[in-house]
Amino acid sequence: MKEIKDHVQLDHYLHTHHIDSVFNEQLLPYLSLYSYDQGELICSQGEHSEVLYVLVKGKVKIYTTSPEGKKLILSFKKPLEIIGDIEYVQEINIINTVEAVSSVHMICIDYRWLRKYGSDHAPLLQFLLSIITRKFHLKNNAMSFNLMHSVEVRLASYLLSVSFNGSESLNQGQQSIVNIRDAANFIGTSYRHLNRVILQFCTEGLIERNKGFIFVKDKEGLSRLSSHNIYE
Repeated sequence: MKEIKDHVQLDHYLHTHHIDSVFNEQLLPYLSLYSYDQGELICSQGEHSEVLYVLVKGKVKIYTTSPEGKKLILSFKKPLEIIGDIEYVQEINIINTVEAVSSVHMICIDYRWLRKYGSDHAPLLQFLLSIITRKFHLKNNAMSFNLMHSVEVRLASYLLSVSFNGSESLNQGQQSIVNIRDAANFIGTSYRHLNRVILQFCTEGLIERNKGFIFVKDKEGLSRLSSHNIYE
């Protein structure tokens, strides 16, 4: 994590994502811009929550960890997204772990300033309400998609999520380390069934599997198969 001490870039993100009015003049001096490298943790499940994060560049994945140490990916997020909103409202510890999937930029502000200067600022409250309700809507849709779509569609969408940030490859050569068991848990299928679908994708020339890596050979083919990315 590195602080980007560039007020021009910070203002650019506020304007580009149309959130200039969300933070009033009293809050603006307390906004900071940070960068995170691919694979870096932004916040961890169970930690004390102190900061509201606004994702303005890049992609993150959100996952939960069981008491036995098993990880389950819950979703992938691109701008504009908020991390720490539910924790702020509920005054609870961080619910899930958030990790940078690509290079990420976050606008950050400490909860204490939000409570001091933003608790009665209507644009901020409306913004938080909009984000939180959208999260529940997307979660409901994701659960429905897992029931309604085939494993082929779900795997294609998953591979697009972990390999690409929009049209940009997240990894040089479009190569991703995919944990097959994690993928199976995420899309709701068995390990054996997922392996059969991966073999099918390899036969069709969509991907190549080699020593724990999955190489996306045909992004357009995966996009056609998934119709749209159901996990974003």
